[in-house]
Amino acid sequence: MEFANKEYLLLLLLLIPYIIWYFLYRRHSEPTLRMSDTYAYQYAPKSWKIKLINLPMLLRCLTFTLVVIVLARPMTSNSWSRQHVEGIDIMLAMDISTSMLAEDVSPNRMEAAKDVAQEFINSRPNDNIGLTIFAGESFTQCPMTTDHAALLSLLHNVRTDLTASGLVEDGTAIGMGLANAVSRLRDAKAKSKIVILLTDGSNNMGDISPMTAAQIAKTYGIRVYTIGLGTNGPARYPISVNGSTQYIQANGEIDYQTLKNIALTTNGQFYRASSRQELSQIYKDIDKLEKTKLDGRKYARQYDAYQPFALLALLTLLSEILLRLTVFRRLP
Repeated sequence: MEFANKEYLLLLLLLIPYIIWYFLYRRHSEPTLRMSDTYAYQYAPKSWKIKLINLPMLLRCLTFTLVVIVLARPMTSNSWSRQHVEGIDIMLAMDISTSMLAEDVSPNRMEAAKDVAQEFINSRPNDNIGLTIFAGESFTQCPMTTDHAALLSLLHNVRTDLTASGLVEDGTAIGMGLANAVSRLRDAKAKSKIVILLTDGSNNMGDISPMTAAQIAKTYGIRVYTIGLGTNGPARYPISVNGSTQYIQANGEIDYQTLKNIALTTNGQFYRASSRQELSQIYKDIDKLEKTKLDGRKYARQYDAYQPFALLALLTLLSEILLRLTVFRRLP
């Protein structure tokens, strides 16, 4: 409850001197009777009138308090809000070729990419997000969904051994991965549609070139953010030899120029990450650039609430007058 005229509440301070005056000086205005000895009345029972002798004064103070509250104009409010969230459609295109096992990014490129992608998904609760994975070929690991628990579960199951087991051909088909992601976004209803393409190599597989896929993305108004993950040089990564794991140093070559051209064509941005910290910062930067639109409206309506206090003040005033004219009536 709020008061429209709060300054009137200061009038309540007048009750303090009134109460002091009542108890200190009331005895001088009361009629008295002198007796030689009051011993006979010492143990006489007190009637309920004596016990309630101060009731009119209490009613008068209560009436004054209620009148002051009425003057202060108490108000009640009824408010409600309505929010409209317009999410963004996002496809993550992630390279799962065997080179993603390189350990120049701790613990390796694949695990670092998955961990940072998980943080990004958790930071976008209102967006439709899907996942495309690619090596020598591409397929959709998870279509766009707002069920982020299911998406994170499928992301957790992404492994590079899909190429080693022959389920996916090894290599790096950047154009196929991007085209697959674009095909999932082209019919999306959201006003903002983006692809986050992450790779650690150069396009060497697939029937669609990266720039052809970029032109398709541009046609559908899809922005592409490209990330080159890893170092351009020797990197340690494991290989399986006769059932055992051995480590070798292999040179990796990331086609930064193609990634830049893809981003430039689609009005996106190109990023380069050589550590997990840099990759995490890149996703945070993208998160800031692609904000979910939130349309919030708040309504409030105030009502006067003085009526109950005014009615109660009238009742207490009438009660005091009635008691003074009947029960506590004084002789002239």
